[in-house]
Amino acid sequence: MVEVQTETTPTVRRFTVDDYYRMGEAGIIKVEDRVELLDGEIIQMSPIGPLHAAIVARLHDLLSQNVRGLHFVRSQSPIHLSDHSEPQPDIAVLRHRDDYYASAHPGPADILLLIEVSDATLAYDRNVKLPHYAEAGIPEVWIVDVGAQVIEQYAQLIQGVYTQLHKVLFGHTLTATSLPEISLTTDQVF
Repeated sequence: MVEVQTETTPTVRRFTVDDYYRMGEAGIIKVEDRVELLDGEIIQMSPIGPLHAAIVARLHDLLSQNVRGLHFVRSQSPIHLSDHSEPQPDIAVLRHRDDYYASAHPGPADILLLIEVSDATLAYDRNVKLPHYAEAGIPEVWIVDVGAQVIEQYAQLIQGVYTQLHKVLFGHTLTATSLPEISLTTDQVF
């Protein structure tokens, strides 16, 4: 008699943030690995080129000048969106905390503005990361389209979706929707 095997559907193993950190402690994920956790998947991040790094540095300096004493700016550091997502946006403007988030990475309630600088990752930032930020309740996200020299400003969250998109062209002024102290021109960024 021949044994008939029934077809099974493979299950996907989604990692938690705790799993992710245990992999780091065990040496599976190394300090030099450029990865982030998004929706339970460990995502290999693109290498940072000189133009990308320069734009992130400019944005960090400009935003820090605008929010000094009010808020806090972090670059390329983790944020905790959920038990399965801890991405590393290029820039995060955060509520001020005396401990500088030493006890835990900032979560959605701490985040006022996120910025992704997109040269090689534009489609991923728009189609994958942006919806996660919206679902988590991040009030505003900017995607810096390096190739087009345009900053896309996403705001006005309704039921986990950004309902407002404002594209700011080179040479024009951009002001954060909920943070009027943040105002800059795109030519300062590019």
